[in-house]
Amino acid sequence: MAAAAAEVPNRRVILKRYVTGFPSEDDMEAVAGATHLVVAPGSTAVVLKNLYLSCDPYMRGRMSKHERPSYVPDIVPGEVIVGFGVSKVVASGHPDLKVGDLVWGLTGWEEYTLVPDARSLFKISHSEMPLSYYTGVLGMPGLTAYVGLCEVAKAKKGDSVFVSAASGAVGQIAGQLAKLTGCYVVGSAGSDEKVNLLKTKFGFDDGFNYKKEQDLNAALRRYFPEGIDIYFENVGGAMLDAALLNMRVHGRIAMCGMISEYNLEQPQGARNLSSLIVKRVRMEGFVVSDYFGEYRRFEEDMVGYLKGGKIAYIEDVAEGLEKAPVALIGLFTGRNVGKQLVAVARE
Repeated sequence: MAAAAAEVPNRRVILKRYVTGFPSEDDMEAVAGATHLVVAPGSTAVVLKNLYLSCDPYMRGRMSKHERPSYVPDIVPGEVIVGFGVSKVVASGHPDLKVGDLVWGLTGWEEYTLVPDARSLFKISHSEMPLSYYTGVLGMPGLTAYVGLCEVAKAKKGDSVFVSAASGAVGQIAGQLAKLTGCYVVGSAGSDEKVNLLKTKFGFDDGFNYKKEQDLNAALRRYFPEGIDIYFENVGGAMLDAALLNMRVHGRIAMCGMISEYNLEQPQGARNLSSLIVKRVRMEGFVVSDYFGEYRRFEEDMVGYLKGGKIAYIEDVAEGLEKAPVALIGLFTGRNVGKQLVAVARE
């Protein structure tokens, strides 16, 4: 027990202050710390050694102070930043998790994390897959794409599907799942390099660089002359306004994220909502945690797709915990290509 209870270094990344507007590296800080790799007797807590950390756009919202609670609590200045990650259990009082188990779920941006409630963790069933995949295609972003397309938008063969932020962690999977369903799929991205990936790596039918389009409405009319059946929404703002004008009658919009608005002090709002009435469009927001009960089915399906070469996947890996703030900020300028994650300790 004495060896197990020995104090070990635990470097961590904290939020220094609540963020307004665009986040900066200085809003976060890597600090030294220490912890003990034990859990209290009788506790069901676990201690995790963090291997990979996920950088996700929704984390920006948690860095601001909200008068009205959101679906996830704000991160308090001075406390460690929390997000999804892949970890190894190094101490456990939980009956279903033993030392050495690999898990993914909510953890801290630090080397070791004490998780009091292990219900937020999923044991990794396919350790033969790259563990980093459980921050993305086999983790929260992959599940988000899966339920957003299949459960919320109810994609079917022959649908015309538009995916914004299509080269990102969620978009690249949503578009490929739509292709597997038998849909016509077009994606938008922020560089020619990313658009090329959509068409050559991910198998989209077409794609466009939204930064080169003077008129997004005209661009969507060009790619969808008969209209859009499903819009997988990751961006908001001007892109949503343009998509609303181009929806087909009884179209569906799955509201996954609105990254264009996360750093605005005042939301932009949507001007073309009357299209929902005129075209009888259903627009539904969703939060992936509501669908965690679907995870095991999703995991088996997605592992099969990956092993069968039916889904391609790209990661953008930052090496070292100290790189986490820069990696997260890069999401909002489109610096990353593919799923952004941070390697803390490789197994």
